[in-house]
Amino acid sequence: MVYNILDYGAVGDGRTNDGPAIQKAIDACAAAGGGRVLVPGGHIYKSGSLLLHSHVELHLAHGSRLKASENSADFLEVEAAYRDRYRDTELKVPSYENCEYDGEPKKYFLMAKDAEDICLSGTGTIDGSEENFYGAIDHNFIEGTYYPRIPMLLMKSVRHLTIRDVTLTRSAFWTVHLVGCEDVLIDGIRILSNLKMVNCDGIDPDHCRNVRICNCHIESADDCIVFKTTEKNAALGPCENIVVSNCTLTSTSAAIKFGTESVSDFRNITVTNCVISRTNRGISLMLRDGGSIENVLFSNLHINTRQFSDQWWGEGEAICVTAIDRKQGRKAGHIRNIRFENIDCCGENGVFLHGSADNYLEDISLRGVRIHMKKQTRWPLHQWDLRPCEAPGLVPGNPHGVTCVYGRGIRCEDVRVTHDENMNEWLDGQDFFWQNTEDILVRE
Repeated sequence: MVYNILDYGAVGDGRTNDGPAIQKAIDACAAAGGGRVLVPGGHIYKSGSLLLHSHVELHLAHGSRLKASENSADFLEVEAAYRDRYRDTELKVPSYENCEYDGEPKKYFLMAKDAEDICLSGTGTIDGSEENFYGAIDHNFIEGTYYPRIPMLLMKSVRHLTIRDVTLTRSAFWTVHLVGCEDVLIDGIRILSNLKMVNCDGIDPDHCRNVRICNCHIESADDCIVFKTTEKNAALGPCENIVVSNCTLTSTSAAIKFGTESVSDFRNITVTNCVISRTNRGISLMLRDGGSIENVLFSNLHINTRQFSDQWWGEGEAICVTAIDRKQGRKAGHIRNIRFENIDCCGENGVFLHGSADNYLEDISLRGVRIHMKKQTRWPLHQWDLRPCEAPGLVPGNPHGVTCVYGRGIRCEDVRVTHDENMNEWLDGQDFFWQNTEDILVRE
């Protein structure tokens, strides 16, 4: 059965708060055992928080726009406990210096919790109204007014979740945050966010299992697809059994990232047949907390990178793998059995691998990797970026085709490095740079 939100009092004039009417339609659909809630095309529906229920499909017809309200009072707390205690969400330091996040936002826009068989579909648009959350603005960077801000979609402990075809735009924080979800299909969606708006990740599977992300186009700042295991949700277990395929990705930070929130493990993850362009880092594996990363395959990728300002982590690396303690007494986990196969890289840096003196990267292989380095921006190439960490995060260092510090069992087979003449100023003549690394194989 179809539940048209206009029948429940929605106006669609872009000024009236249609949230209560939309929620009535969702509740009626769920009370009847499930069905489709229709958001008709040709209108803008302003709304605050919406709670989705089991067996309900929210369908945005072509030409419809569900727009986040500019009134903060229209958004509800994620947990009732917030009503009884104060939670400090002020932004005390710039987020590029430190943006630790336990994974629990204070409020939500669209949320489902402890539910099953939920679908968000249609070729309409959800608009996060990013301008409501602007803080400091400069040429390269828009800081938010506080942290964490309101995620666009927050799915908590949902089984059998489908998100298909919709366009998600102008998010001011994590766009699709999946927490402890199982059996997830995200297919054919577009995420179009402001490339200056900090922390507006695309898709964040957090302690999730059996996830498929395919045929998507994502433009975002920070990261496009980023696997997390946040501290607040540690009891929900690892991120595992995940496939990403056939996506096109553009980011001011990393296109594909693991971490930095990483209190639990990441394993059995495959990323294949994707095109990454105009990105500060192509692939970034960043352990800073107790979890480990293992059994991960990246294959059949095109990666184009370029540098941005130091307000964004990264130095234009096509591939970056680091395991560094976030702070004293908080040990990072281990990275092992990571494979990169049939990858074309073009940009201002190559492959950067950096473990720690007491935590070597292990069993990393590069096979059939082409690295072409060329200068494309005005930003200098004179440092390595290890942020976030307690020690200095920016340290002097040259770019190379492959850099490895504190590694063991590093395999390079059919890896070729070339560069344009405009890179000569920044290179030191070493295509492969090894420091405190053992058991190395380089074979043409």
